[in-house]
Amino acid sequence: MAPSKQDTTAYINAIAQPPPPGTPYALPIPGTERPNRTPIYRHWRFQNGPLLETFDPAIRTVHDLFEASVARVPRNRCLGHRPWNPVSKTWENKFVWTTYTEVAERRKNFGAGIVELHQRVGVTADKKYAVGLWAQNRPEWQITELALLSQSLWPVSLYETLGPEATEYIINHSELTAVVCSLPHIPTLLKLAPRVPSLKFIISLDPLDAGEMTGHSKLSLLNAAAAQVGLEIFSMEGVEALGARSGRPMRPPQPEDVLTINYTSGTTGDPKGVLITHANGVAGISAARSNQSITAGDVHLSYLPLAHIYGRMADQTALAEGASIGYFHGDITQLVEDIKLLRPTGLMSVPRLFNRINSAIQAATVEQEGFKGALSRRVIEAKKASMKLPPGKATNKHFLYDKIWTPKVLKGVGLSRARTMVSGSAQLDPDVHEFLRAAFGNNFVQGFGMTETYAVGTVQMPGDFTTGNIGPPCPSVELCIESVPDYEYTVEDKPNPRGELLMRGPIIFKEYYRNPEETAKTIEADGWFHTGDIVEVDSMGRFKIIDRKKNVLKLAQGEYISPERIENVYLGSCNLLAMAFVHGEPKESSLVAVFGIDPVHFAPYASKILKQNISAEDKAALKVAANDPRVKGALLKLLDNIGKSHKFNSYEKVKNIYLDIEPFSIENELLTPTLKLKRPQTARAFRAEIDRMYEEIAANAGSKPKL
Repeated sequence: MAPSKQDTTAYINAIAQPPPPGTPYALPIPGTERPNRTPIYRHWRFQNGPLLETFDPAIRTVHDLFEASVARVPRNRCLGHRPWNPVSKTWENKFVWTTYTEVAERRKNFGAGIVELHQRVGVTADKKYAVGLWAQNRPEWQITELALLSQSLWPVSLYETLGPEATEYIINHSELTAVVCSLPHIPTLLKLAPRVPSLKFIISLDPLDAGEMTGHSKLSLLNAAAAQVGLEIFSMEGVEALGARSGRPMRPPQPEDVLTINYTSGTTGDPKGVLITHANGVAGISAARSNQSITAGDVHLSYLPLAHIYGRMADQTALAEGASIGYFHGDITQLVEDIKLLRPTGLMSVPRLFNRINSAIQAATVEQEGFKGALSRRVIEAKKASMKLPPGKATNKHFLYDKIWTPKVLKGVGLSRARTMVSGSAQLDPDVHEFLRAAFGNNFVQGFGMTETYAVGTVQMPGDFTTGNIGPPCPSVELCIESVPDYEYTVEDKPNPRGELLMRGPIIFKEYYRNPEETAKTIEADGWFHTGDIVEVDSMGRFKIIDRKKNVLKLAQGEYISPERIENVYLGSCNLLAMAFVHGEPKESSLVAVFGIDPVHFAPYASKILKQNISAEDKAALKVAANDPRVKGALLKLLDNIGKSHKFNSYEKVKNIYLDIEPFSIENELLTPTLKLKRPQTARAFRAEIDRMYEEIAANAGSKPKL
């Protein structure tokens, strides 16, 4: 049974502790094996009995979690931001804060006002429904979500990378009557209005009236344009005032109510709406709290997009703990400026940022000449050696270096107070992980989660300094592995069982909204969720992602990419190519490709560039010509133009290529009898070429990245 409120902190402390040195972090439950499946693995403290759902039986919704924090720490700083100075046209060099009590009052009024506006357009108060939310991270984003939850409503996130077609689809699919957004998104919504008939009004998070003459305010001008497409526009300030006047009480949600519908990026068709309940959210937040990445009194930096579950889970964990959340000012290239001002006590981020920090610190320390470089190399090597000591003795601390060297490194990137760091969303390069652990001397772990699991699932435990794995299961989930013989992964593999990762427990989403076919394909009748990730598990109960079953890639910046879609565009737009394999590495931020050329069309193309005659029948000469830098450069430009014409995002464009005549065939076992590409096998077969392409990209990138 979960503990009382008084016991919560002690209970979390107990769960966060690692097992005795040398013993497993997760344990297989005897007798749970099934044909082609491993036993079920659980967190070492939850091998028997129910999985973790909540720390307090009275707290069953995310609304309850926030209410408990307001009651516990009403005067604590809650949400902070850097104000914009209209005179200097710069962001202020300070954070301005609102307390938990102040946020709670605004939340209550805004929620009541949103219900009042829906009633005006015929949506009765007894209904529960979704409201669109479209903005960068900012305090108003969090206030809006809390407001919706206070009335048993829920947010549906919209975000820039979806594109107009996906935005239109989501508004229609979730039948949104209203969208709450930042000012720049209003014109986009007005353009979409004729194609989204359910949409009736828009609420701006930004002020729309600064005391101008009648008819001259932004509110008046925007409403004049909105009236032409049947919409009305309101300001957040006005809706809060409406809610306060209404006297409408809060209508708290139930555990089975919808917390959010979060649409995936839709890389292989229309986006899927992942329906998550309050019970799912509380279980996920409880799992996150159990590793103590954010605790009471901490200062958390919010920059991971709140439109995605990872950023949302992190913020909600901070709110559940009564911590303070400081929002970045919106420019990711100046994130370190925000970090230095805020001085967060931890950093939950993605590999792309850690890669940048790693490159900058190495350039400033171990790559320096003279005494500074020599001392830095000595520090890092000494700490790396200490991290390789036996369990129970391994450490990334040093009694001397952590006094004379480490504090300067941490201060240089604004992390002097950071006791924990978490990397998620994509795989972290083991070398980066090891170096930053040594350089920072704090608890830096890697974890795994998905939208469907509320961004939690596994995470490394303190004292485990291994790299390349995602740790054991969290207390709110159980895992098993299922053989995937088509990809040559089985639970009988040695030394470790390998196959698709399956997850089950209170964190697993309820369904794909209005998509029973996809739900049935993904969730089994007994609750097992098929992740599509290929993993292995070692004798210590740590899981490691080694592949993906689905033809979807994830790059270092956390973006999902459908290689098959990109391949089809290139092959359909360019007669020089006959075969395609687009590939991305989790630790890299760009794509590379292996193409099979069409000799008949490619020979004259290469001949023209090289100004020599190359015959389509001379395969040896054709292969040499295909990989001539001049030919490759010209083809890359052509592919870039194709990407632009098809509105590829920058991360969807191939940055380097390797060309061959027939790289994949049934004979070389890279194509199935039905001529489908075997992706894992192809990646292995072209490992050397892939590595070389990424080396060339890195070499051409020039100078080291700067923070």
